[in-house]
Amino acid sequence: MIRIEKARKKDAPYISLLGRVTFNETFGHLFQNKNDLLAYDQRTFSVQKIRHSLDKTENRFWLAYVDDLPVGYAKLKLDSPSRFIAGEHLAQLQKIYVLNDFLSLKIGQQLQQTVVQTAIASGAPKIWLSVLKSNKRAINFYLKNNFKTIGEHTFQIGEMVFNFQAMARSLG
Repeated sequence: MIRIEKARKKDAPYISLLGRVTFNETFGHLFQNKNDLLAYDQRTFSVQKIRHSLDKTENRFWLAYVDDLPVGYAKLKLDSPSRFIAGEHLAQLQKIYVLNDFLSLKIGQQLQQTVVQTAIASGAPKIWLSVLKSNKRAINFYLKNNFKTIGEHTFQIGEMVFNFQAMARSLG
């Protein structure tokens, strides 16, 4: 049985662990210097940072459970401007991660629907995201869910520079 629940501060350790594991499952092979990956994990997915992020009023997190086991999470940021979209009160889908062993259960789709419904309820006219250009599985997922490419940018982690594409969809 799959269950999606709004995350609370006490869930920060679950989100931290899921963030590290799923990020490494998806992108770990791209890092030539594993110390860069470790430093990124520690900086981005520390329990303290996740707790702080859960406290921010513009952030929303959800956890996905399969038979009471946390297997994925999503993060939405409300009122998140984008250099690629004009307008106010934009929503940003910052993260959807699901453990590899559970991808076939379409949990990402359920998380994405929850994020979009929340963005609509907040009054956001559009939702946007950034996705690694080489992550074709994720890009195809977003294309199937009415997202369109709106721009490109880079992001540096340690020695590595990654190419991203920004995508967005209207919510009205």
